[in-house]
Amino acid sequence: MTASSKTPLLDQVQTPQDLRKLDESQLPQLAEELRQETIDAVSVTGGHLGAGLGVVELTVALHYLFDTPDDKVIWDVGHQCYPHKILTGRRDRIRTLRQPGGLSGFTKRAESEYDPFGAAHSSTSISAGLGFAVARDLAGRDNHVVAVIGDGAMSAGMAYEAMNNAGARHERLIVILNDNDMSIAPPVGAMSAYLARLVSGRTYLTLRDAAKQLTARLPKTWDRAITRAVEHARTYFTGGTLFEEMGFYYVGPIDGHNLDHLLPILKNVKACNDGPILVHVVTEKGKGYAPAEKSADKYHGVAKFNVVTGEQAKNRPNAPAYTKVFAQQLVQQAEKDDRIVAVTAAMPSGTGLDIFGDKFPDRTFDVGIAEQHAVTFAAGLSCEGYKPFAAIYSTFLQRGYDQVVHDVAIQKLPVRFAIDRAGLVGADGPTHAGAYDIAYLSCLPDFVIMAPSDEAELARMVSTSVAIDDRPSAFRYPRGEGVGVEIPVDPQPLEVGRGRILREGTSVAILSLGTRLAAAMEAADELAGYGLSATVADARFAKPLDNDLILRLAREHEVLVTVEEGASGGFASSVMELLAREGVFDSGLRFRPLCLPDSFIDHGSPAAMVAEAGLDATGIVTTVLGALGRTDAASANRTA
Repeated sequence: MTASSKTPLLDQVQTPQDLRKLDESQLPQLAEELRQETIDAVSVTGGHLGAGLGVVELTVALHYLFDTPDDKVIWDVGHQCYPHKILTGRRDRIRTLRQPGGLSGFTKRAESEYDPFGAAHSSTSISAGLGFAVARDLAGRDNHVVAVIGDGAMSAGMAYEAMNNAGARHERLIVILNDNDMSIAPPVGAMSAYLARLVSGRTYLTLRDAAKQLTARLPKTWDRAITRAVEHARTYFTGGTLFEEMGFYYVGPIDGHNLDHLLPILKNVKACNDGPILVHVVTEKGKGYAPAEKSADKYHGVAKFNVVTGEQAKNRPNAPAYTKVFAQQLVQQAEKDDRIVAVTAAMPSGTGLDIFGDKFPDRTFDVGIAEQHAVTFAAGLSCEGYKPFAAIYSTFLQRGYDQVVHDVAIQKLPVRFAIDRAGLVGADGPTHAGAYDIAYLSCLPDFVIMAPSDEAELARMVSTSVAIDDRPSAFRYPRGEGVGVEIPVDPQPLEVGRGRILREGTSVAILSLGTRLAAAMEAADELAGYGLSATVADARFAKPLDNDLILRLAREHEVLVTVEEGASGGFASSVMELLAREGVFDSGLRFRPLCLPDSFIDHGSPAAMVAEAGLDATGIVTTVLGALGRTDAASANRTA
């Protein structure tokens, strides 16, 4: 019987309980069907493909051997979880992945009982897993906890902090290191699989425990010396000395695509009750799909694509992406100033620093998934007179906030933060939305915070940051393309703390920060239809505020609306404090702040998410009409 004529197995598996009814000999076929289903689904939706293809066999083995959902499997990061979702009752919805109202692209507790912990940022699984393990022991339960950490997540310090704690506590915890890009493993094959199976087996572990009891009767110095010698001898052949030193029993490396290797070793590990164990599994990103295997990034993240050719759908941009504009402008500035250096935390292409790195490889530093280190590393560079640009997504910069405060702001070091993915980000949803950077940076003394309204303004803000040598600065910009304005050949720095007026009116003032300016201009046009004359201003700076501009807008207009694609506590709050201090509210000003709502907005199209937040032209017009008491008109506008 040929492979194509075999009875399909995936159709028989709705949940892991169905999977466990299969014979072990059927699992390779199931894995191949699962891989093809993953490829087909992502070709329809786009998303993260390579990492998921790399863990197909591992996913099958885990759900086959462990009693999920009672046993907890925590995926780190969530890029790996698509095959897991297909096997856990979500296959019928897998083609809604990352679509409005559909499945999340990451594990999500609210979505399934098989997702015990939400993971979209990396390196959290071991900490969470230890929490699950301690809670289990406190409650007197006996379930297993498995943390699958990979996709470069072991480069973050948090993973080692958790391992240090877990090794010291000695809770029963299984960590599977999915080594898919780091190349930290020696070649794998039959001998390494044999050794891994041997040292994870009951016979070896029983002898090991007996030896521990024997040496425990010897003087402590002898006991420690013998134990260390034995473990070092073992790890000399199998690797893993670092993990052993942290208190984990190391098993591996093993071929993560060979179920004949995976299953017996995981069975042995499951049967072991002696503290934390780390299983080192070597996989290949994009495994089983030729276009992904040949791609430089193994199809880490893809748009919709043709399954046969691997060709991804491409939308012709109307304007250059903000990320590319930033990178090109930084290159232009660095050609004139050899003190400019660039730092990224494992996101060179995502932040555009691959462009900078091609031009200045010796001045580009990728520190791995280590945002805390990235910030303090940049601070050290700054101390020695260099001009570091730390290009980090807004949502990831949150992870380095203590360093921003302690190592940069307090010391007033001129580190420049290029904050990509500011605001709502579409399909990646709330875990990746850049919602909080205005709020968490605005409270820091002497910080300069900018937000461009278009790509030309972004070019000027890169130039402005280069020129700011006496304090830290940041400029935030969204994902996606600009509005199509011409970028100056030689962008000049802006005057720090000065905004601009683009349209003069008499009754309503709309003060925008960032790329909501286009919506503000559109709203002004719509308000004219209601007989309302609107002034539109571009704040440019969230800090320092342009006090003169804001006070003028407040005193000369009946309604003042601020618009920002950020959470409450940011720009609007600073404006409100200024108006309160100056007593402007006493004159009867109707002030309305528009910002992101006090809720997490689920993934969807960027336009729909902005509309849900009330930050589009319709939302601005409705807010103005409501402030003036024109409720009928506001209601009609919302309906329209």
